[in-house]
Amino acid sequence: MTTAPGRRSSTFTRLLRHGFTDPSAAEQLLGLDALASVRSDPVLLEALGATADPDLALRGLVRIVEAGEESERQVLLDTLVTAKPLRDRLLGVLGASEALGDHLARHPRDWQALVTYESADLNPGVAEFEQGLADAVDPDSLRVAYRRCLLTLAARDVCGTTGLAQTAAELADLATATLRAALAIARTAAPEDAARCRLAVVAMGKCGGRELNYVSDVDVIFVGEARDGVDETKAMQAATRLAAHMMRICSDTTVEGTIWEVDANLRPEGRNGPLVRTLSSHLAYYQRWAKTWEFQALLKARAVAGDPELGAEYVEAVSPLVWGAADRENFVPDVQKMRRRVVDNIPADRIERELKLGPGGLRDVEFAVQLLQLVHGRSDASLHSGSTLEALRALAEGGYVGRADAAQLDEAYRFLRAMEHRIQLHRLRRTHLVPEDEADLRRLGRSLGMRTDPVAELNKAWKRHASVVRRLHEKIFYRPLLDAVAQLAPGESRLSAKAAAIRLEALGYADPAAALRHLEALSSGVTRKAAIQRTLLPVLLGWFADSADPDAGLLGFRKVSDALGKTPWYLRLLRDEGAAAENLARVLSAGRLAPDLLMRAPEAVAILGDPEGLKPRTREHLEQEVLAAVGRAGDAESAVAVVRGVRRRELFRTTAADLIGSYGTEDSPAEQDHGALVDRVGSAVTDLNAVTIAGALRAAVRERWGDTLPTRFAVIGMGRFGGHELSYGSDADVLFVHQPREGVSDEEAGRAANAVVGEMRRLLQLPTADPPLLIDADLRPEGRTGPMVRTLKSYEAYYRRWSLVWESQALLRAEHMAGDEELGRAFVDLVDPLRYPMEGLGEDAVREIRRLKARMESERMPRGADPTLHAKLGRGGLSDVEWTVQLIQMQHGWAEPGLRTTRTREALAAACAAGLLPAEEAQTLDEAWVLAARVRNAVMLVRGRPGDTFPSDARELAAVGRYLGYEPGHVGDMLDDYRRITRRARAVVEERFYGAAG
Repeated sequence: MTTAPGRRSSTFTRLLRHGFTDPSAAEQLLGLDALASVRSDPVLLEALGATADPDLALRGLVRIVEAGEESERQVLLDTLVTAKPLRDRLLGVLGASEALGDHLARHPRDWQALVTYESADLNPGVAEFEQGLADAVDPDSLRVAYRRCLLTLAARDVCGTTGLAQTAAELADLATATLRAALAIARTAAPEDAARCRLAVVAMGKCGGRELNYVSDVDVIFVGEARDGVDETKAMQAATRLAAHMMRICSDTTVEGTIWEVDANLRPEGRNGPLVRTLSSHLAYYQRWAKTWEFQALLKARAVAGDPELGAEYVEAVSPLVWGAADRENFVPDVQKMRRRVVDNIPADRIERELKLGPGGLRDVEFAVQLLQLVHGRSDASLHSGSTLEALRALAEGGYVGRADAAQLDEAYRFLRAMEHRIQLHRLRRTHLVPEDEADLRRLGRSLGMRTDPVAELNKAWKRHASVVRRLHEKIFYRPLLDAVAQLAPGESRLSAKAAAIRLEALGYADPAAALRHLEALSSGVTRKAAIQRTLLPVLLGWFADSADPDAGLLGFRKVSDALGKTPWYLRLLRDEGAAAENLARVLSAGRLAPDLLMRAPEAVAILGDPEGLKPRTREHLEQEVLAAVGRAGDAESAVAVVRGVRRRELFRTTAADLIGSYGTEDSPAEQDHGALVDRVGSAVTDLNAVTIAGALRAAVRERWGDTLPTRFAVIGMGRFGGHELSYGSDADVLFVHQPREGVSDEEAGRAANAVVGEMRRLLQLPTADPPLLIDADLRPEGRTGPMVRTLKSYEAYYRRWSLVWESQALLRAEHMAGDEELGRAFVDLVDPLRYPMEGLGEDAVREIRRLKARMESERMPRGADPTLHAKLGRGGLSDVEWTVQLIQMQHGWAEPGLRTTRTREALAAACAAGLLPAEEAQTLDEAWVLAARVRNAVMLVRGRPGDTFPSDARELAAVGRYLGYEPGHVGDMLDDYRRITRRARAVVEERFYGAAG
């Protein structure tokens, strides 16, 4: 039949209407002689149009017909148009699986396996699959028989005859039959080895749980025993050869392709351990060396092939170990580690397409279910199931998971697994990636019953189910805890108080009884407040459990809620501002300092919900606020009370930003530039203390002298204060300088200056709820015996006549911080020649600096302190790096302007840029200095009081580790890394500070 140019044939139009994407190619295929008897049959066209990919199905059909004997072609085509079961099954498979189409093209008679439709055919088990593989005598014939069985299984799946769970179970049963057949072939090839040993194959993972994918590694463990009278070593060697041969039979690629990989890496010691062990050897390992994840893997252990009695003995022997895993000493840190999703190894461009490991993926559901089984299965045998869906149902029935949550997870898991099945079925390749190609997405959507707009419908459904999983996979740990302390409707299952305590303990809560009391206090009642708390708490409990001290986090939340619970904006902030609740959870559970600051003025929690709230305020902004508050106050004490309140609020802002930047959140990863974190804290605390001193100065002056002090007065920052490197617990090192105003006598000016200093110090140390600011002026000329404040001329006379080299070194940090700016600059100009002497330091001065440093190391280190772990005075710590940098500044600052800075890291970078220090050594010193500074910050954040060494308390040490970026259970790595990094820095110090003077 010919069609006028420019017009479409009626066949073309019909093909387009039936879902063909390339009607022209399809029309040509239908025009082939091989399909002459059926090309115009409307039943065939309708059946092709009902498949996932009509074009693929038609191409596959043509290949089968053309590959078959001429006498068999018509039988196939006649049966195809007259027998609906065959038509639906064959075309359904051809439209969903290119790989099975290839198999049928190579073995065209195998279509006949789809003709039978007996009741036994609908639900085959291991016995039926063994019968289907019975004729296989070598790897090639096993592959052909396996594909034939897979063909019938896939046909039932794509036609909807079997559901997701049944399909996964059948795939596992087919794998079981295949492992048995492969082992039989291996035994036949080596009868002597078979006679020496008993060998059992135990399935693990999805095969063990009877929830296998179309293409997945089949995880196994081998157990062997010697037969009577056989030497055990020889028996194990024989068993190993049999096991290895069995694995190759399944895994090798031949002319008929491969079946799947057999993976034995879950065995004790993994790849490094023997492939086959005796039962006693397995048990010895599990009892002494196994990690929590290994018991999690054993949840699904099931004997499938080889010696059935030995396999059953193995499963029975390991079962008590599996269900007692929650009692293990390291269970809590192991669980906290495992609960963190491992997505770091997924390439960024693939993570959004990952069905298994990505956010809201299959692993989230599986892990959550398995963890709850481990926690509660020790006292409830109904949870002892290897199947994710069966275990989820049992958890819901036992009240361990909310019924509604379980139903949503069940639906989402089934959908995601169905997607995974259809993706793998297409080419029978092991993948968990959602395709990007439009045609692949269209076929995938149609295979799942989406016909109007398959791609859009698929993406929408996928994102919806992934969102459900992402939202629920952690909440299911915590929601039942609230039910345990709530009033439930009659007939509702609930977590018992004992089960709730067990779960809280497993999640890291040291005092589960107290935690339950807090939950009850927060969530009981019928008020709107209680309702919102019941919504928030499941999420917050998860974030608390993610910290080193969940108990402190929950207690802190209760205190804040008690203080602010009647404030309408508080719960609304946590509910509606996405980041606020997580930020609060991080801050409350990371240590004592931030919660202590918050509890003194709980309204500061509003900072956590403001997108700009965690950014430090500029010194100018803070100074305006403070000086305006001082101007409004009635007296000096009330003025400074306001000033100290501002300081406390801003300290909370700084600690919160530091903790959240160090921990990261679900939407924002942890800050990787640790130097930037230290610099931000140092600058923020320095600015804050400078502004606080400025406010106290203004208040002291106004109280007695009004607007003008009889003498010009300036505060010079020294030490870490002048270097903008303050930590949370640092004092403010200062010098005070004054200059009498015109017409004022030196005596009057001196009295006024000393009175101001005394009043400032008194005001800043008054006992209040706000943290005091201690001012330390011991670096002044003549130290504690010298006058507290001097005129500029007095400083000049002293430094010209009496100054020692250590004083010149201390002045490297001098910077104006508060008071008369012009006078402050004059002081800095005065001391510049002292700290950056022309032509550098003489040999005597260098020797004196080295002598002072050595003396400080021997005399000032606290008794009993570990010098390898002391952040300030220890080997390669802050003092080592700073003295080395300061020596370079004093030697070369006169010639290198970049070295004229009060900041250690800036001076270090300038020394490197000027060629005074190799880049590698500069990096080593910088890394050690940043780490030591972070340790000091961490100790203050965690303990609420300053310290220069790692805490001895295990929970506090773990909290320091979390702040520094170490996962639970890795404090040993933290200490090792600290020693390694500072040891390398000390080597540079030995060379650059204690080495040649040049």
